[in-house]
Amino acid sequence: MNTRFRFILIAIAVILLAYAVISAHYYLCVYLLGFIGFIIWTQYRDGTVFLATQAFHKQDYEKTKQLLEEIKNPDHLRKGRRNFYEFMLGNIAMHEGHIEEAEYHFQLASRLPWRKDHEKGMVLINLANINLRKKEYDRVLAYLDLADKLILTTRQKSIVDKIKNEVNKHS
Repeated sequence: MNTRFRFILIAIAVILLAYAVISAHYYLCVYLLGFIGFIIWTQYRDGTVFLATQAFHKQDYEKTKQLLEEIKNPDHLRKGRRNFYEFMLGNIAMHEGHIEEAEYHFQLASRLPWRKDHEKGMVLINLANINLRKKEYDRVLAYLDLADKLILTTRQKSIVDKIKNEVNKHS
């Protein structure tokens, strides 16, 4: 649900609330106030991260960026949403060639809790890849050591091995 749709729902609920008050349907007022509160709370805690995630999986980076920009204060997002918020911004920055900005977002994402090891592993692999581009091999190895402690997918393990081979060529 994007921000505009939430505002439309709140406007409709306020109109219904006014009707319920005039008609003395106070039980309905309680439900409508609860609905309005829920919509406001979900906007505050979840923002448009879920929609952005769907657009990100379709590789629609413009829509993803637009949806993420709707979030005014990412510090208010739940931890389960904030990590994906930072991860997607990091990937968009890499896609646009802004390596420093991407590293910043991936570092923030690496400090947040992740439900699955392979999700955090992807963040660490991206950080290792960025530092490989910057030829900071000690940091690459540090990120790969952290990634090795996680349960990674087969594809992620092969990426880690390729990065390690690249570091060994330059050592």
